[in-house]
Amino acid sequence: GIAVHAWVSRVANVGCTVDPTLVTEQAIEATPVRCPDLDAAKEMIALIERIKSEGDSVGGTVDCVALGVPVGLGEPVFDKLEADLARAMMSLPASKAFEIGSGMEGTHLRGSEHNDEFYIEDDRVRTRTNRSGGVQGGISNGEPIINRVGFKPTATMLRPQNTVDEAGAARELQSRGRHDPCVLPRAVPMVEAMMALVLCDHLLRQIALKGAAGGAA
Repeated sequence: GIAVHAWVSRVANVGCTVDPTLVTEQAIEATPVRCPDLDAAKEMIALIERIKSEGDSVGGTVDCVALGVPVGLGEPVFDKLEADLARAMMSLPASKAFEIGSGMEGTHLRGSEHNDEFYIEDDRVRTRTNRSGGVQGGISNGEPIINRVGFKPTATMLRPQNTVDEAGAARELQSRGRHDPCVLPRAVPMVEAMMALVLCDHLLRQIALKGAAGGAA
């Protein structure tokens, strides 16, 4: 019952506006840039094509949401769910930043503004907002898990770059072959896979713990 979706949310200064809980795979795959906001996708594609024609590269962000995650995955101190997600996402090539929930924007708020209020819906504890990104105290709270991964511009470009050789002498590096001006569309399935792997790992831990507890009883 868990669904995981990732999409390109920003390329350089071109961002998109979508409801993470309503994003579908069909909408993500509708454009080559894998952005479900069609208007933003057109701008992103135009920007990438221009950057490519200049022999340069560009970075941006990939957002990811996991829906239907049960309450209780993770640990309060070691092996926090968000910590394992950060480790997984930051292990991806070209990744440079990780945020969950409000991320860095949350640092501009007061506690009274940032806290997620609890309420009861159908005998279940829920939060009216989701600034925590579905994880509180290192443990999933049943709300959508939402994180963002920042990817740098591709290091290899068609433009000449200054470097040094093995002897320390100044040299000019000229790359050859295929030039990938933006890795973001390629990163989308990898971000999805990392989210799924971390959640599966924590689900297996819960199954093992329940089995051990049952055996001890």
